[in-house]
Amino acid sequence: MSEQSSSDFDTRRGLRDGSIELARVGWVGRGPGPHEPYVLRDPDGEIVAEVSNWMRDLAVADLSPRTMRSYCYAALMWFRVLWTLGVSWDRATEAETATLVGWLLVAPNPQRRRSSGLSGGVNIKTGKPDLKAGYGAATVNLTLAAVRNFYEFEARWYRGPVVNPVPATSHRRRALAHRSPLKMNQRFRRAPYRRRSGQGMPRSIPDGQWVELFASMACDRDRALLECFVSSGARAEELLGAQVSDVDWANQRLSVISKGSRERRWVPLSPEAMSWLGRYLAAFPASPGAPLWRTLRGPERPLSYAAARRLVQRANSAANTNWTLHDLRHTAAVRMVNSGVLTLPEVQVVLGHADLHTTSRYTVPRAEEVIIKMQEFHSRIQQPPHGYSPGYAAEDIQAVFGHAAGGGDV
Repeated sequence: MSEQSSSDFDTRRGLRDGSIELARVGWVGRGPGPHEPYVLRDPDGEIVAEVSNWMRDLAVADLSPRTMRSYCYAALMWFRVLWTLGVSWDRATEAETATLVGWLLVAPNPQRRRSSGLSGGVNIKTGKPDLKAGYGAATVNLTLAAVRNFYEFEARWYRGPVVNPVPATSHRRRALAHRSPLKMNQRFRRAPYRRRSGQGMPRSIPDGQWVELFASMACDRDRALLECFVSSGARAEELLGAQVSDVDWANQRLSVISKGSRERRWVPLSPEAMSWLGRYLAAFPASPGAPLWRTLRGPERPLSYAAARRLVQRANSAANTNWTLHDLRHTAAVRMVNSGVLTLPEVQVVLGHADLHTTSRYTVPRAEEVIIKMQEFHSRIQQPPHGYSPGYAAEDIQAVFGHAAGGGDV
């Protein structure tokens, strides 16, 4: 083995076992417009033209800006691996894909360094598992899907390697084929390097812990935000993207842009949410076209998802919990389903679900409720009915005790 080959092998092995840290070079920046919302820049600050061409193609294909942002960051991870290995993008092979996945499995996720609690354990108060320190299965699978899509785009224009460096499963066509809704879902083998990704049950916040979480909010804006979350059931990006003019004060509702269809829809707001929202806007008034949720310190700017997430993270640190922003949506959904007022299709409309099956997940009892029921079941003492000694006539027992034999206590 040559010295260069040995060095390349050591670098790949070091990335896979975590002994070599991937250089944080290059970055994702804002693009020139909606036709190219994001650009990838190399270590020298130059725009990676191949990724820009891909982004423009995704924009024409009507992908949401949120998806394009995720894909661009996935491309950043991929190109960082290629830059570290000294491999050109059009010379990449499956070996580089294996190196990328190996690094994702051992690398610390910077978004989880603030997490309190034991990595991979279970929070005693919430019953939710704490996120592992590394990247999750969903991130690995999304990154592979994005990189494969990038090379599929290049292949359409007869560019790049002959073989896509991200392999697909041989059952991919059958898995994507149309099927009758009356048939059960058929399981297919995962493509190479994909991780098993289970869909856990939604976790809602119990009433007692909700009171603690709400009491920990430091200002009216934060209280209004939490109340709007649990009364509307809106997603974080839907609620944070609202403007002041989107509030319908007369009908207690808010207009949001739906995540999937990107169409306008109304979500309800509770009287408590309207009250806190009014107090917040009275203290920090804004024009109708201004963002509804804004920063309170420094230059006024829209409240970002990261800033809203920090509100819950600070409360988690104080209460030793691990709730997330999306748990507020789960809480709203569980409250609606268990109210006895709304039907399941009505809850589907409020949550903006495309499929009723997705909404039906909230009909499953919570684990803590089942445990309480089982404790009641185990603590129940089964009292066998008292009988009488044999030889007594039933009519005599009826005359003396006023009830038939075996029907009461002695």
